Amino acid sequence: MDLLNTLVDKGLRRETPTRAEALAVLATTDDELLDVVAAAGKVRRHWFGRRVKLNYLVNLKSGLCPEDCSYCSQRLGSKADILKYTWLKPDEASQAAAAGLAGGAKRVCLVASGRGPTDRDVDRVSDTIKAIKEQNEDVEVCACLGLLSDGQAERLREAGADAYNHNLNTSESTYGEITTTHTYADRVDTVRKAHAAGLSACSGLIAGMGETDEDLVDVVFSLRELDPDSVPVNFLIPFEGTPLAKEWNLTPQRCLRILAMVRFVCPDVEVRIAGGREVHLRTMQPLALHLANSIFLGDYLTSEGQAGKADLEMIADAGFEVEGAGEVTLPEHRASGGCGSHAGGGACGSHDGAGCGSHEDAGCGSHEGGGVCGSAPATAPAPAASADEPRPDLVAVRRRGAGTDLAPNA
Repeated sequence: MDLLNTLVDKGLRRETPTRAEALAVLATTDDELLDVVAAAGKVRRHWFGRRVKLNYLVNLKSGLCPEDCSYCSQRLGSKADILKYTWLKPDEASQAAAAGLAGGAKRVCLVASGRGPTDRDVDRVSDTIKAIKEQNEDVEVCACLGLLSDGQAERLREAGADAYNHNLNTSESTYGEITTTHTYADRVDTVRKAHAAGLSACSGLIAGMGETDEDLVDVVFSLRELDPDSVPVNFLIPFEGTPLAKEWNLTPQRCLRILAMVRFVCPDVEVRIAGGREVHLRTMQPLALHLANSIFLGDYLTSEGQAGKADLEMIADAGFEVEGAGEVTLPEHRASGGCGSHAGGGACGSHDGAGCGSHEDAGCGSHEGGGVCGSAPATAPAPAASADEPRPDLVAVRRRGAGTDLAPNA
């Protein structure tokens, strides 16, 4: 395909494709899917080899968010039966982070629901960052706390934060249909504040909310313009009790095309498969590793994910390797500043949410609904489902880890 040859050449040169080329990737057929994956895989391997970076979410404060993001189980008015708790103490958060680091994660993403942090909240998170780094000196820490006020990004950086996550989620033209309590411009402003403070910026999107191909291309081109180090790609988990509970618009094939398009537009950036991969990619998750170079390990914010052991087996079986703590995530030309220049550098996570970036099913980086391992065991084999059928059986509320007395999944 001339299109794919052109996109590979541009990706290897870090040249931006045209909007028409990006739209053409999303319009390819299922018969062309493996060709698309192979082409985008060449770009991924050129910049990131066969390394997969593991990230681990710690939900510092769950639920009761005043924002009305339609995709989020923690939103104002949500009837989703999720865990609700106030701020974890620094030692509790450090203990939760240790489980993910023991499982191979090199980055910890600290997420809190809410519009944005107060100065007291920044103090709390700063103490938590210090507690984590006292136990794990080389760990990368990404904060995802919502909309930032002047000076807060600098304070987080001084406390030891390496990165800040805040997703754009969808195109500017449709943002008002998803959220009304803050604006698209508010989100852009927070990403810029993180950049200006010397934090590695992490910002991504949520697919599956009823958007058009044009909307997806719009948000990815907007992200390229903001130039984050990391772009988390979330797939909506239609969580019961949220306004988007009936939006089951994704197939594994469409998810792969979206990831390929993001890789072509952002060739040398950490592309992270975030929330919803287990629900929508399902058994095709290994193919997605040829497109993205980063994933979350274990559970998400309010939903369960695939078992950490299964994640590691999947990476190995697909012929990839877990990125070590001493390896720099980003290519040399991008790793000259921010946390990308640290050993193990890279960008942030995938969070989403109102203020925060990592609300599951949002896209935070992280969506709820989690994983195959989260569904209740069946007493008899379930009938085979078609690729585009709703799969609410794969959406499971997190009941373990942070905020509970049960061991985390990592």
